[in-house]
Amino acid sequence: MTARILVVDDLPANVKLLESRLLAEYYDVVTASNGQQAIDICQSSNVDIVLLDVMMPGMDGFEVCRRLKTDAKTVHIPIVMVTALDRPQDRIRGLEAGADDFLTKPVKDLQLLSRVKSLARLKSLSDELLLRAASTRETDMEALFLARADDTGKDANLLVVDENQSAAARLKALLSVDNRVDVIGEPSAGLLGAVEGNYDCVIVSTGFADYDPLRLCSQMRAIERTRLLPVILIADPGETDLVARALDLGVNDYLMRPLDRNELLARVRTQVKRKRYNDLLRKSLTRTIEMAVTDSLTGLHNRRYLDGHMPTLFERAVSRERPLSVLIIDVDHFKRINDTFGHDAGDDVLRDFAGRLNRNIRGIDLACRYGGEEFVVVLPDTDQRMAAVVAERIRGTVASTPFVIRTGTASVDVTISIGIASLQPRNDSVGKLFKRADLALYEAKKSGRNRVVGAVA
Repeated sequence: MTARILVVDDLPANVKLLESRLLAEYYDVVTASNGQQAIDICQSSNVDIVLLDVMMPGMDGFEVCRRLKTDAKTVHIPIVMVTALDRPQDRIRGLEAGADDFLTKPVKDLQLLSRVKSLARLKSLSDELLLRAASTRETDMEALFLARADDTGKDANLLVVDENQSAAARLKALLSVDNRVDVIGEPSAGLLGAVEGNYDCVIVSTGFADYDPLRLCSQMRAIERTRLLPVILIADPGETDLVARALDLGVNDYLMRPLDRNELLARVRTQVKRKRYNDLLRKSLTRTIEMAVTDSLTGLHNRRYLDGHMPTLFERAVSRERPLSVLIIDVDHFKRINDTFGHDAGDDVLRDFAGRLNRNIRGIDLACRYGGEEFVVVLPDTDQRMAAVVAERIRGTVASTPFVIRTGTASVDVTISIGIASLQPRNDSVGKLFKRADLALYEAKKSGRNRVVGAVA
């Protein structure tokens, strides 16, 4: 789906000019003639990018930008200020209000379209994260917004890649005011540093004697670890075509020489703040995913994870003609523990058992709480004979040492029963495999509990 661009200008001729250029590139364009109308459109409909005139009667572009960037509904929309004002202090004022970039009138097609394409790609990635986060009840969107609002973009880890030692030293001096800055002169070493380091932003300078800096930018976008790492290009005024290609490759922002210190710091802070916000979103999503597939009491995977992952393990074993075994484990007389000592004591037993279980299986094995006091262990590359050895080890480590309960004030003897089943060479399935293991568990309990029983082939 094409990006939706909001063009905001009080002069109809300016609106028509930008609108026609964007429509020719198949963007969806909406327009507004004043600041309040622009805010209303952003709050009530889906907008991907705002092209915002600065000099408007009533509410000027700076105030519109500030309001959009302090509203949780619209903070993530990239804003490009389109203005005849080209002084560094004007750009800094806009960046401090939250603008993502500036275009100076008269706007050149190459600059307009390359910047819109770059920001549309950025917005698409941000929207995907926001959609996933908003769809989970565990994600506190308000807390994330407040974290973004409180972030100053300072105290960042920055990497400068520039072979000109004197220019790099000046750049480091400017950035070191409130950041930690590393400088690397050789491009391949710069790429390695970006991959292995923990940086918030990379600044790449043009002007290498025998190297195209866009190659470094392209390589960073091709590597998973640096794919989303912000990159700012520093170029000469005559390198506008190179800057446009850089934006098309995924570079996030650029500055033209000679550098203005305040604008440099403002643009770096903008990129750092955006990266930190997206990092928070990803971490929140990761926690949410982990919570969805993890049993909160024992820390083991839950049945949802087992149901989703077991078919993959099964098919892999079948296709590779490798053994696969399943243990179904039941804590003997668990209801009696709950009834005698209380449910908190029962929880203590389950947590302790999960720990003992994990210490007696391999990293490639899959241990899950199946429900209540029942657990499942999937053992790849393990036949039934070896599975019996593992099961007996687990049973022994449970039976040999009493379980401490009631925060250490008491203990209880616990035993378990285990049923084993292994993959059959022909006409087997996940359902059949679990059925055989469950029947073996039934036999173990029927035979007196505290024992291991293997399914009959």
